[in-house]
Amino acid sequence: MDLQKLDEALLALFEKRVELSQMGYDHADYDDVEEALHDLEDDFNDEYGDYLEGILKEVHDEYCPESDVLLPTAYLAKKFVVTADGAIEIGRDAGVEVEFVDDPAANARLVLLPSPTRIVFIVGKQKKIVWKAE
Repeated sequence: MDLQKLDEALLALFEKRVELSQMGYDHADYDDVEEALHDLEDDFNDEYGDYLEGILKEVHDEYCPESDVLLPTAYLAKKFVVTADGAIEIGRDAGVEVEFVDDPAANARLVLLPSPTRIVFIVGKQKKIVWKAE
């Protein structure tokens, strides 16, 4: 697996989602950007879906075996906030909600992030990188 190409493709998806999240539904280009995003998602899942689903299955088996593994693009945040210093923050509802085996009542989520490609497990305010492309 070419992990650099994977990260570039994931970063392109991330950037397109940031672009879309900064537009209102009434923006003249909203529909075109949304369609381009869906095309990128389809291409990403076609190219890297099997590989990432295998990794996600391992992560699910360890942390949240009761939760179903979804398509990799489901684990991307849908909304972003660009901070004053240009950093990107994801919302509390980013990624996919899962049932944490150690605390089923906890608000637990898995998020797929780029640069480097990694999967972050979030439980409450705690974040842990549970897989990183190396």
